[in-house]
Amino acid sequence: MPAGHAGSARARTAEADGEPRAEAAEAEARAAEPEAALSLEFVLPPEAAARFGRQAAVSRWRVGRARSLPGDRIWFDTPEGTLAAQGLIVEAPARGPRRLLRIRPEAAGPWHPGQPASVLRELAADAVPEEAEGGGLAAIAAFAGREHAYRLAPPEGAVEARLLTGEIRSVAAQRPAARLTLSGAPAAVLAVARALAADLPMLPPTANLAEEGRALAAGAPARPFRQGAPDTSAATTAEEAFRHAIGHLLEVVRQCTARIAPEATPEPVHQARVALRRLRSVFRVFRRATDCAALRALDGRLREVLAVLGPARDWDVFLGGIAADVAAAFPGDRRIEALLRAAAKEREAAYAAVERMLEGAAWRMLLLDALEVLLLRPWREGAEEARREVLDAPATDFGREILDRRWTRLRRAGEDFASLTAEELHELRLDGKRLRYAAELFAPLFGPKAGRRFLRRLAALQDGLGLANDAAVARGLVARLARQGDAGRAWAVGVVEGWSVARVAADRGAAREAWDRLLRRDRFWSSD
Repeated sequence: MPAGHAGSARARTAEADGEPRAEAAEAEARAAEPEAALSLEFVLPPEAAARFGRQAAVSRWRVGRARSLPGDRIWFDTPEGTLAAQGLIVEAPARGPRRLLRIRPEAAGPWHPGQPASVLRELAADAVPEEAEGGGLAAIAAFAGREHAYRLAPPEGAVEARLLTGEIRSVAAQRPAARLTLSGAPAAVLAVARALAADLPMLPPTANLAEEGRALAAGAPARPFRQGAPDTSAATTAEEAFRHAIGHLLEVVRQCTARIAPEATPEPVHQARVALRRLRSVFRVFRRATDCAALRALDGRLREVLAVLGPARDWDVFLGGIAADVAAAFPGDRRIEALLRAAAKEREAAYAAVERMLEGAAWRMLLLDALEVLLLRPWREGAEEARREVLDAPATDFGREILDRRWTRLRRAGEDFASLTAEELHELRLDGKRLRYAAELFAPLFGPKAGRRFLRRLAALQDGLGLANDAAVARGLVARLARQGDAGRAWAVGVVEGWSVARVAADRGAAREAWDRLLRRDRFWSSD
């Protein structure tokens, strides 16, 4: 039986068997035009999109026939790219009026992975939006393809699925593309997405279709939705700051992990780890207001991701740092060269483990579960009045309290800096990192320039203490490369270990200078 008739066939079978018609009626009711409380967009390979209609979830929940519609559209901008510079573009679809789209979110607005481009307003056929600043419009790119619309009725509610397949085209290039948009009640959309992602390699896109068209025409990479530390400046309550930060950082994690490859620079792995650490720091900062089983479980899974990324980053730092310095000091030494080849193989193995993780269904489920936590706010379930008061408290007041506490802890840990042991310096570095993540999180609440100097000085301390940590990690890495009975390898390992020890001694002075400068700076969050 064709999959396209699965929903109606179930209804007919129920009637033929004399069963109550309630089940079929319930499915039809769930499949009524869904209220688009949430729309999530996903990118998937064209070959995977071809399997969409045969997915078990689609066959099980589909009601009625799928509709095939023209999916063609053309994108317009001024020759100077005036609209794109503002994160906008004009789209002319095959059906319906032209419209002005926002293809990149505003910096301080709420965001989460999978948000489709937003329609700002419809335009007359030849209208030029005022945002074009007097410039004329010209076609810059187009999409040619079909859109297939499905009505799905999972138990959580009605969902509309729209699958767009075809090609993005510009004057000089073209490439295949496939996008899936799910719309409906949040719980229903997430349930369908989870069922599909168990088999299909679908992920939130790193750029929407119009931005990819613009980038293809420009011969440049698509611009990321989000990067760096979160901008919480638009948040008024503690909960808003929490949600803005989570949505931003989930997007940064998605952006960075999409660029990870053995042949790429070390930066994507590094920035993915930074974003994950920032995200886990946000969980800890807001724990007394948001602690719940779902967030604790998510935090544990993020820790597992960091454990996979860690070796790749460690080998990147070693090969680009101490190993490169040693190789420069001993040019042409075969023992050093052999050690570095062995290290490069370890790096390849570490990157292979990262790639396996990112290609698996568990990674897709993690992103969806994180989105569910953000969108459904499980920390609100059964929250007592005291917790609700914290969630609704002014974000600036909440931030001041956190920053005061972490600043006090850092100052106490470094009171007798000159006599700190290596272990105590390591703990000081961790305390500094906790304060830095919190300061990055709350600084936008105190003004666009607030905290810049404080953060620079805190970063300098982190760098000084981090070099010592890198040296300690390097010693552990090369110890793993030692081989029984290989005198040349033992000599090379010894050289690297000695180099690392000498580096720690040299770097301690820089860390002390950074510490002294940090203590001289007033706290940006305090009027004292």
